[in-house]
Amino acid sequence: MANEINTMTRNEATLKASIERLLENKRYATLKDIFITLQPADIAAMFDEMPEEALPLLFRLLPKELAAETFVEMDDDAQELLIHGFSDTELKEVVDELYVDDAVDLIEEMPANVVMRILRQADPEVRAKINEVLKYPEDSAGSIMTTEFVNLRPTMTVSDSIKRIRRTGVDKETIYTCYVTDDNRKLIGMISIKTLLLADEDEIVMDIMESNVISVNTLDDQERVANLFGKYDFLAIPVVDGENRLVGIVTVDDAMDVMQEETTEDMEVMAAITPTDKPYMKTGVLETYRKRIPWLLVLMISATFTGWIISSYENALAAQVALTAYIPMLMDTGGNSGSQASVTVIRGLSLDEIKFRDLPRVIFKESRVAILCGVTLALTNFLKLMLFDGVGLQVALVVSLTLICTVFVAKIIGCALPLAAKKIGFDPAVMASPFITTAVDAISLLMYFQIAKVFLGI
Repeated sequence: MANEINTMTRNEATLKASIERLLENKRYATLKDIFITLQPADIAAMFDEMPEEALPLLFRLLPKELAAETFVEMDDDAQELLIHGFSDTELKEVVDELYVDDAVDLIEEMPANVVMRILRQADPEVRAKINEVLKYPEDSAGSIMTTEFVNLRPTMTVSDSIKRIRRTGVDKETIYTCYVTDDNRKLIGMISIKTLLLADEDEIVMDIMESNVISVNTLDDQERVANLFGKYDFLAIPVVDGENRLVGIVTVDDAMDVMQEETTEDMEVMAAITPTDKPYMKTGVLETYRKRIPWLLVLMISATFTGWIISSYENALAAQVALTAYIPMLMDTGGNSGSQASVTVIRGLSLDEIKFRDLPRVIFKESRVAILCGVTLALTNFLKLMLFDGVGLQVALVVSLTLICTVFVAKIIGCALPLAAKKIGFDPAVMASPFITTAVDAISLLMYFQIAKVFLGI
């Protein structure tokens, strides 16, 4: 695998050097021949490495359809740069080739003046479709759907259906799955192109369609929609309104984009960073600072609780100096234990495997896991303290018992907080490592000193 990756990297570097050399020598025909052999995503990645002044020229070398597909794959800054350099005719050609959902994504990322120019160049029908999708809330199924799909009538024959697909399918995002609607556009079934091709020409769609259709509502959360693709291995999911009228479909490529965005957002939130949709290398220093500093300030202030607890027990620590050496170990173990539980629960929530009603079962399971983990860690730690650290029996007992209690409390907090956050409408990822670690640190210190009071009389 490593050799394959190295080979691909070398090939990409060689191709980039060749394109730069051909561009310098103005070998435009040769460049065009090279581009038509590449995938749109690869061309977009190649353009990202090129000087900005060369981008409009290189883009104009692409055939119309390939240009539109490549444009969709490019990042926002490159798209904006090209739009500013396009003539009205060129902009219209690109917009007309975009699917509605891609056009909506483009408009949502562009400044207002660029948006106005895009909409002016779009056909009235396309403009109406774009505005229809834009009205749905952000992160909803309606906001990521496309209105370009093939719909059939239940009374059509297979022959008529295939003729309709041939006539209208060229402008649709997918023709592999067709949807059957009645005269009021209500979704009543679906049928695959495979079923149509293998059926007799005079068979009626109603007799061979699948009537048990899984659909989503326009207002459903996009993450839930994306999870359905993994659960059912769909290529597309129909989107209906409140009256079960078919208004669009979400395709698997859009679902993959959603999953990538949601995963990135969860990782950033769990690391105490305000989410951003910009690539790391294109995010400025000040913007990165603004994304990180609020969380750092909140966590720093919350961490002062641990300092206050330690200072409150300053006399106890002076009497038993050995206790101080084990504070970092207890706090780290508690934080790690809480993070294990929280990450597991957050994953279950994102995959829709766990609901808030499962809280008692989750706590019961994690409590048993906590006891097993805590006892194992405590026994190992007790032996280490007695055999290698040379502390007294009472100090070893205090540290080991605190370890059991810390692991238990950390895992309960780690599994309960994300579920509680989800219930009240917060992102469960917010309750991951930083906040759980801070809470567990304070609680573990309180337990440590209380147990030390009992066993050591301090």
